[in-house]
Amino acid sequence: MQGPWGLCQSLLTLLLSFLHVTWAEIQMPQLQKEVPPYQGHEADPLETASWDFPDSALSLKESFLLLALHNRLRSKVHPPAANMQRMDWSDQLAGLAQEQAARCSAQALLPARVQALQLGWNVQLLPARVASFADVVTSWFREGQGYTYAAAHCASNLTCAHYTQLVWATSSQLGCGKHLCTMGLMEMEAFACAYSPGGNWEVNGKTIVPYKKGAWCSLCTAGVSGCFKAWDHGGGLCEVPRNPCRMSCRHNGRLNVSTCHCDCLPGYTGRYCQVRCSVRCQHGRFREEECSCLCDAGYGGAECALKVQFPFHACDLWIDGSCFMISPEADTYYGAKSKCQEKGGMLAQIENQKVQDILAFYLGRLETTNEVTDADFETRNFWIGLTYKTSKDSFRWATGEHYSFTSFAFGQPDNQGFGNCVELQASAAFNWNDQRCKTRNRYICQFAQEHISQWDLEP
Repeated sequence: MQGPWGLCQSLLTLLLSFLHVTWAEIQMPQLQKEVPPYQGHEADPLETASWDFPDSALSLKESFLLLALHNRLRSKVHPPAANMQRMDWSDQLAGLAQEQAARCSAQALLPARVQALQLGWNVQLLPARVASFADVVTSWFREGQGYTYAAAHCASNLTCAHYTQLVWATSSQLGCGKHLCTMGLMEMEAFACAYSPGGNWEVNGKTIVPYKKGAWCSLCTAGVSGCFKAWDHGGGLCEVPRNPCRMSCRHNGRLNVSTCHCDCLPGYTGRYCQVRCSVRCQHGRFREEECSCLCDAGYGGAECALKVQFPFHACDLWIDGSCFMISPEADTYYGAKSKCQEKGGMLAQIENQKVQDILAFYLGRLETTNEVTDADFETRNFWIGLTYKTSKDSFRWATGEHYSFTSFAFGQPDNQGFGNCVELQASAAFNWNDQRCKTRNRYICQFAQEHISQWDLEP
């Protein structure tokens, strides 16, 4: 039988509960450095510690709904937050929260192993079954009605600590738990959420603002540079970019997010695995990166099946035993490469300053009469046989060799427009520039000694 004093205590607890007077246990040290989200550079103590948790009172569905509610509320703060991070669920934090709720006491001290983690806590005790967990979290957010952001101040006789922890920008992990408690003749329900890294840090005895105001996602850090938008496109939360490459791979290719390269299935190639490759090289070797053939000397065509007969007098320039032919027509890079192969050669491979100087001089003299027979051209520039290979992360000649000599113009290559193919640029004295491979340029074919030896010089 409960005495008069015990009965008074129970009635007082019930009265305070209906008045929405809440309690919170939140770690608030003096000016401590905020713990950044773990990025894999050091071990996360939540992951490495050994924990023995009580059974979770939350279902998978409840956990998902609580996480979604937190993120939705964090997307609705006013003024808008420029650095608010999207939260992820942590089973380790959920276990700690469940352990905290099971204590059924606001004054219960956290074990030293938990205090060392610098977590943030929101805890509330209510009569059993009078409110759902979602109602409790929503009531924490409503505390913000009494919070003035500009002054970082909570109205007198009110608490805003639940609100500021809930919307603490750098808190990126969440775990919650609940527990039914018997307190005398009353059945109470404890709700607890743990946040990592914690918040509500103080400077000179005053809690600092929980986030930086500004346009949504305008102050995200490099590690969380993505911007998560809710279904209604409201707000915005900083998150780890789901696709920082801003590209996708076709034909079931796999995107390597760390290198922004597509790993294509057999039979496909190209930057986005967009090219179906069914080429068979009869007299040459297959270039998987480009889905094309590099023909043996004396053969040309898409599959190196054509025996080439090329007249000696077609050379525009002879340089150190190699023949260079300037095309009278324009084509894309790969179109130009194919046409050089059909003639028994390859796109020009400039390997020293001498060849560069002579070609630049010759092309400069052509500028006043630089006309093409194909009217569908875009520039006065000339393709050479250098392309950027994403799989090699470097420029390579059409033969697959790495370049040892370059003559890129000032500020080049700059990859403007995803330029993966190299041209001699008229406006830069025919120094090199990376350009979109679909651009239509004139081109320079080269016939080295190995090609010339196969020419049929008979009339």
